Amino acid sequence: MSRTIPRSPQDSPEAGQNSESVLSHGLKQRHLSMIALGGVIGAGLFVGSGVGIAAAGPAIVLLFMGTGALVMLIMRMLGEMSAARPSTGSFSVHAEEEIGSWAGTTSGWMYWLMLCAGVAAEATAAGTIMHSWVSFIPAYGWVALFMVFFCASNLTAVKNFGEFEFWFSAVKVAAIVAFLVLGLLGILGVFGSAPGTSHLTGHGGFFPTGVAGLAAGLLTTISGFAGLETVTIAAAESDNPSRNVARAVRTAVWRIAVFYIGSMAVVVTLVPWNDPKVAKDGPYVTVLDQLGIPAAGTIMQIVVLVALLSAMNANIYGSSRMAYSLVSRGQGPRFLGKVTRGVPAAAVLASCVFGFAAVIAGIVWPTTVFAWLLNIAGCSVLVVWSIVCLTQLKMRRRLERESPELLSVRMWGFPYLTWLALAAILGVFAVMAANADGRHQLIGTAVVVAVLAGAGHLKQRRDRQAAESA
Repeated sequence: MSRTIPRSPQDSPEAGQNSESVLSHGLKQRHLSMIALGGVIGAGLFVGSGVGIAAAGPAIVLLFMGTGALVMLIMRMLGEMSAARPSTGSFSVHAEEEIGSWAGTTSGWMYWLMLCAGVAAEATAAGTIMHSWVSFIPAYGWVALFMVFFCASNLTAVKNFGEFEFWFSAVKVAAIVAFLVLGLLGILGVFGSAPGTSHLTGHGGFFPTGVAGLAAGLLTTISGFAGLETVTIAAAESDNPSRNVARAVRTAVWRIAVFYIGSMAVVVTLVPWNDPKVAKDGPYVTVLDQLGIPAAGTIMQIVVLVALLSAMNANIYGSSRMAYSLVSRGQGPRFLGKVTRGVPAAAVLASCVFGFAAVIAGIVWPTTVFAWLLNIAGCSVLVVWSIVCLTQLKMRRRLERESPELLSVRMWGFPYLTWLALAAILGVFAVMAANADGRHQLIGTAVVVAVLAGAGHLKQRRDRQAAESA
């Protein structure tokens, strides 16, 4: 039996708490717009994309086109659901409402795990960069400083998170725009002879590594987009959730294509895909060096550091809000629901503690515990996106039937493009299953999903029995 779609931003499974436990609304439209943009511009693009280029060659452009198209569809689905029904738990709340507790529990805690693992990986990488500049402080010392700083900032008013993320994202966007302009000038021959198509068709051709290379590059491109969902979580703490998330999603969708696909096209046009520096130093540094830009390595290291700190900040925020939402719906330990001055302080601390524990695991057990955690986290985004597709299929039909006025953002080509996105995700799972490393990720992820879905199913049964006996 379906429930009526709430009409108020505060009317959600998380609501109904006293005023002291309600989250604040300190985020503005400018914050959300930059969070939406910055959320898809991270260290994975600046550095990790080099691994994808080395695996797939110039065909990485096609992979980013395909992955970018999938991401835009997911963003549109999230935008439709979050504009109609803003909620701190975003897709997890929607999944619980439309599919059941098991879906809300699975997607929510998988996303929390992914973000916390991301905090550990980003803190470790940021500490390494800082240690290379200030060597008398060990890398783990920088990690501890970053963790304490961002934990403290997230324990204060949400507007502080918004301001940090606004300026971090502004730096990343400016860096991408500058890179695209310089790259275009380089392609036109302003910095020397124009490369033409020599790097696109030479060195083995456009598909130099074949299907195997495309498969390896695909997994890299997928992971680069993880975290974009944070904007729909943050929207619930803005001054006008429905309007703001709609604008942020519309702004972000087309810029994803420009930033990702455009920058990859510039890289593979200007430098050989098999240049060892592309994977070692990163594609952006390699291109800037090729163009003769002074101090290219230092410039990009600064940008990468900003990207890492931005991701840490956003991941601590997103994981704490997701944990708070889950707990407020009875899907986690109650103590994590404590709110202090409009901030879920206990959830922030728990997310930071888990993230720091993962950092320690990376130092003590880098090839076992930490590798397993990162593998699960890397696959989590696909699980979340699958549930998003299934949820949107049900929620859209119910909205059209019960509250069509709430559809201020509509999924394109519904339901065909939603089914296409789901089929694409299943295709990625199939590609992973055909690869030895991918199979290990799938097996580990399947175990975690089974545990979470089982716990959610038990809660669903208890809730049903309680309702029947009432």
